[in-house]
Amino acid sequence: MTAQPHPRPQTDHGAHPFVKMHGLGNDFIILDGRQRPFVPTRDQIIRLSDRRAGIGCDQLIVLAYDPDHDAFMRIFNADGGEVEACGNATRCVGAYLAKDSGNARQILRTVAGLLETQTQNNETTVNMGAPRLTPEAIGLAKEVDPLYLPLGIPHLPAPAAISMGNPHMVFFMDSLEGLALERLGKELAHHALYPQGTNVEFAQLISRQKVRMRVWERGAGVTPACATGACATVVAGVLRGLLESGQECEVVMDGGTLLVTYDGEKVLMRGVVKHVFQGTFHHDLFD
Repeated sequence: MTAQPHPRPQTDHGAHPFVKMHGLGNDFIILDGRQRPFVPTRDQIIRLSDRRAGIGCDQLIVLAYDPDHDAFMRIFNADGGEVEACGNATRCVGAYLAKDSGNARQILRTVAGLLETQTQNNETTVNMGAPRLTPEAIGLAKEVDPLYLPLGIPHLPAPAAISMGNPHMVFFMDSLEGLALERLGKELAHHALYPQGTNVEFAQLISRQKVRMRVWERGAGVTPACATGACATVVAGVLRGLLESGQECEVVMDGGTLLVTYDGEKVLMRGVVKHVFQGTFHHDLFD
């Protein structure tokens, strides 16, 4: 499908333009409110995210005017809850704004801090900054070793806790064959160590620069890809000595592959995004 110019605010004040994009199958509705603010209610987010009664998405992204940066980005899960970060959404928004403005480099403000994107040759790179590695910064309920959480769950190894602005629980498995991802994700996402819930990743090492990963996303369930989850997996792998520090690592997910680098300080994440379609919805969608 050929991408059309991105939508501008309409004269019909009951109509709202949107753009649908995806990164590795992780799909998003983008509402650009930089010129005409609009923040949907929780019920409206749930309706817009509904794949039968609405437009359909994993997450809904709301952009707002920011006087010091290219945009203020808010991220809402399909269940209506607001979250701190989403790497695939950040890549989609970076590519959207780069096309809209003609500037390859974008600086986005989020509730978790600033993110820088660079779009070139159909790929968008995000500087995710430094991961958060202490129990307090991750949001754990008590002081434990984040690299080896003492969950004591039979048949599962001790996971690592990492925050990329949002919380993650990363398991390194011998194999992902027969993994009961939906059942385990539901159980682990609300573990007592994570009062605000967590994303859950299961990873299998292929080499020191390649890993297979599957994910349960907080508020969305099983998804084909999670970019912050890919970043958290590489960070955990580097810190445990399983993956190469400072080298691009392939993270192979159900929806495709991301390239992630962690040098002990910052995390860089690179991959393609796709413009799917654009349109306009009216308030009677919510009736």
